[in-house]
This record gives sequence, structure tokens and C-alpha cells, in this order.
Amino acid sequence: MMRKVVRRGEWEARMDGATVRKDDMNKLIMNYLVTEGYVEAARKFEMESGTEPGADLACIAERMAVKQAVQLGDVEDAIDRVNDLNPEILDTNPAVFFHLQQQRLIELIRAGRVDEALDFAQEELAPRGEENAACLEELERTVALLAFEDAATSAPALLADLLDVSQRGKTAAELNAAILASQGQEKDPKLPSLLKMLLWLQGQLDGRVAYPKVTDLTTGDLQDPPPL
Repeated sequence: MMRKVVRRGEWEARMDGATVRKDDMNKLIMNYLVTEGYVEAARKFEMESGTEPGADLACIAERMAVKQAVQLGDVEDAIDRVNDLNPEILDTNPAVFFHLQQQRLIELIRAGRVDEALDFAQEELAPRGEENAACLEELERTVALLAFEDAATSAPALLADLLDVSQRGKTAAELNAAILASQGQEKDPKLPSLLKMLLWLQGQLDGRVAYPKVTDLTTGDLQDPPPL
């Protein structure tokens, strides 16, 4: 069955006919800046567009300070900061708190503070592991790093990823989402979700219609359909 072909001229005419309010676009941009924590950019965009952030920019700066502390491996500072921001966040998110404590254990192991790491695991994390099988599995995996003199270079990939900076990022992102939820905000910006939807819709069209396809989300470049 021959696919329908939509040429660039027709496609662009259809796109030009679609109504997208500038105010909606501005809100989408502001949502991204606020959720991702770009405080100065959000402040400047508010001045230029008149779009309200929908959140206290000072609180955003505090949230980013918490996130950055985790990303730098200073988990104790992050916990102090989030408790100053809202002490109920960790009380109502035990999984987040466990992962913060797990990250603290990882940082102790990274620093070679073996005795302190063992004491911390036994006193702070073991009780949680006794209550939750998933936590116990994560704790055992983390403690297994202590079996290697230099875990960063000698631990197998199954364990070594815990020492990668991406693990800090994962923990920071989880805590950031909990803070956003406590403030009544969405944990993820809307813009990436819309781009994922675009890719999904293109996938649905492929095989049915030949059309100018977006090949680069950063530029919006279109690839023309093949000639008949």
C-alpha cells in the first residue's frame, strides 16, 4: 500500500495554520527554567516577558543549593539544608532519606574511611534494611564495595557504578523531585515531555505517511520525504 506523501510546502502551511499563543509558549519556557532551577534566567525572562514564575525564586535557589550539595558529595550539608527548607520532606519520604544515607555511606567508602563506613552502615542503614527487602539489597550491594582495597578501580561494574558521579546525580534528582512535590510543583518540566510526545507521534506516522520529519530537536530541522 502506497503511503500518502506530504511535501514541505503543504506541511509548513499546516504548521503556520496552527495557533500557539505566545503566552502559552512563555509559560512553557518559564516552567522549564523554574523546574530545572535556572534562577537568574527565570528572573531575567520574567522581566522581559512579564511571565510570572509561579514559585518563589528564593526557594528555587535554596533547592538548587541542596541539589548541588549532593552532586558534590556533601550529603550532610544537603540534609541540613533540606531540613531547614522543610523538615517534613525527609520525614514523609523515607525512601529518599534512605538513598541520601546510602549516598553518605558511598562517600565514606570513596574517602577510604572504612571503620566509619561500617559503623554508619550498622547504626543508620541496617535497621532500615531489616524493615525493607529492597533497602537491604541496596545496602548489601553498597557495603560490598568495602571488600575492595580501591573500589573505584577494582570493583566489578555491577558495584563500581555506585561510585560514579552519575549515582550522585540520581540521588540529587530524587531529592529535588521530593522538594518540588512538597512545594506543590511538578517534579519534571513540561518541555521535555512534549518533545518525547513529538517523537512518539512521529513514530506513529512513520509507515503511514511520508512527511517532513524533525531530525534535530535542538534546531527543529526537517528532513524532506523521499521523492516518489
